[in-house]
Amino acid sequence: MKKILTALCLLATAGAWAAPQLIAHRGGTGDAPENTLPAIKLALENNAEAIWVTVQLSRDGVPVLYRSSDLSALTNSEGKVSSLTAAELAKVDAGWKWGDDSHPWRGKQATIPTLQSVLQQWPHTFFYIDIKSPDADPTVMGQRLLEVLKTTDSLDRVRVYSTEDRYIAALPPAIPRFVTRSETRTRLANISLSHQCQPASQRDGEQWYGLELKRKVEVVEKFTLGEGISRRRSPGIKRQWIASARRIKRTLSSSASTVRKITARR
Repeated sequence: MKKILTALCLLATAGAWAAPQLIAHRGGTGDAPENTLPAIKLALENNAEAIWVTVQLSRDGVPVLYRSSDLSALTNSEGKVSSLTAAELAKVDAGWKWGDDSHPWRGKQATIPTLQSVLQQWPHTFFYIDIKSPDADPTVMGQRLLEVLKTTDSLDRVRVYSTEDRYIAALPPAIPRFVTRSETRTRLANISLSHQCQPASQRDGEQWYGLELKRKVEVVEKFTLGEGISRRRSPGIKRQWIASARRIKRTLSSSASTVRKITARR
């Protein structure tokens, strides 16, 4: 059975995971259509320790699980997620285009679920929530997420992420989140230049960074008479993370956390 999981290494001195955490990316895409109930169920049966899901807002403002900008990319429908209500999306076949030409998940009830239904079905599972909504108002998205997280008593078992700074900035203070993409890039540049993972200062509090290890890094330094360019490839960054892991664990303050993201295949 093919399994594709994502691992996050959370390094802190107290209370954090001491080893990489196995996370089913997009709910687990190796055995079932992404961001669906069957995918999450299979991922947990395959010993995933947490679930990473992608969230957008439906036409009636309900957070639902779907990644692509158009329904035609993965389903038997078309248009934006925001063009249909949550009830209408629940009838869309999210397994329509999954797999090879035999399309084994067509008609198997792999629909587009609401975030609330997912959190209620797995009340003890940790979830990473990735905001991908292309046209949702960031403030509205933040409020809708907060309502769902409070209703399902999930604030202590989620962490919200987005590649768009505007969504992170608009989150209500009560919602745990990763730092913005801009802050993450600054941290990645510092790691690239210093060749080591620097712990956050104690005054920064707990911060979560999502660093992609398969990315080339180019740092441009501006000078009066020109500029200097430093280039790093992801394997170098990866080696720095691995070599620094034990040292970071010893030196991080109790209020700081560092995150790295890798892909694990079995």
